[in-house]
Amino acid sequence: MMEEQAAEFCVGMRADMIRSMTGYGRFEAENEDSRLTVEIKSVNHRYCDISIRLPKKLNAFENDIRRQVKESVSRGKIDVYITYESSRQGESLVTYNSDMARSYVELLQKISDDFQVPNTVDAATLSRYPEVFTLDEVHVDEEKLQELLHHSVAGALDHFVQARETEGGLLKADLIQKLDVLGAIAEEIRKRSPEVFEEYKERLRTKIKETLGDTKLDESVVATELVVYSDKICVDEELVRLKSHIQHMKETLEKEENVGRKLDFIAQELNREANTTLSKANDIIISNQGIMMKTEIEKIREQIQNLE
Repeated sequence: MMEEQAAEFCVGMRADMIRSMTGYGRFEAENEDSRLTVEIKSVNHRYCDISIRLPKKLNAFENDIRRQVKESVSRGKIDVYITYESSRQGESLVTYNSDMARSYVELLQKISDDFQVPNTVDAATLSRYPEVFTLDEVHVDEEKLQELLHHSVAGALDHFVQARETEGGLLKADLIQKLDVLGAIAEEIRKRSPEVFEEYKERLRTKIKETLGDTKLDESVVATELVVYSDKICVDEELVRLKSHIQHMKETLEKEENVGRKLDFIAQELNREANTTLSKANDIIISNQGIMMKTEIEKIREQIQNLE
């Protein structure tokens, strides 16, 4: 039975999908001696932080569990909860020590006789005295227990990873949509930039003519002023780099690896280009689009923080 379950759940952890850092997985398994329940949950964390809570009986296997989890998870605050029960129902674990009970009875009677006080002890009271009842632990095959534990953790990890991959797929789709919006805003800025230049050119000519009156307009002066203005407002390079970073992020989202940290770095580059574009804006329309661009990048950065 256990081998069949292992074949079902321990098929190998997939590494071909983007994963969220949040997830939950649970798995139960048992053999003739033991029953185990493993629960794994995680939230965002910069590194891989694994916390394991397990019964004292399983303490010897903690390092094995930690190693097993690390093989499937690279980032996140991971909490692993393991509960253990004996499957041997009907086997008494309680031993009655009649010699110890007899000693207590005799000593209590002696106290009663010596001090002329009533001896009111009853069976229930006597049973609570040390070592009258003892719990004898049923022997459990350690090798079988370790095998069951490994299988249970693997099953929980499989459900856990599936949950992270499902959430990761949703995050990926959302990020691509936001990147498309960002690209569209950048394209609007690119289209608007020549219009801003032409509008400034017309304003400049009108202003110079009003100043000079009938004096002939010196085109070289106009050309020089336009070159200086063009250099101040030109965002061609920023937009080219921005679109390159957008494409790079999309390609990274398709890679078969844990991409959270890399995407975070690309997002910083996106923000840098957006800041420069906004600082060069000398037009209310481009300024508004630049603000929209920064808002969208901030949304992207927030989503990236959820990725492994």
